[in-house]
Amino acid sequence: MAIDSILSTLDSLANTQQAQGISKAASAGDTAGIGGGVDFGSTLNRLVSAVESSNAQANQATIGMVDGSVDVHDAMIALQRADMTFQLTMQIRNKLVSAYQEMMRMPV
Repeated sequence: MAIDSILSTLDSLANTQQAQGISKAASAGDTAGIGGGVDFGSTLNRLVSAVESSNAQANQATIGMVDGSVDVHDAMIALQRADMTFQLTMQIRNKLVSAYQEMMRMPV
């Protein structure tokens, strides 16, 4: 998965969460990296923030479902969105660990 598609997924998640009242946590700290690219640290920060906010949204939806203020379908959608965001994060982590291990195996 290319970094552009990951960033567009994060942006769409953040826009969805903003529309539903969840604030975007790390957008103010985004800066361009060397050569006009995306700063790696801020990209990881955005990814973790998206996971945290989708998890918080799912928790709020679950609590709302229990007290009757949120529909069961909306709670299930929020839970699935949180799960998908977490799975995306885990796959990115796995790719980063794999790339690191491959670089460490390279002869100098």
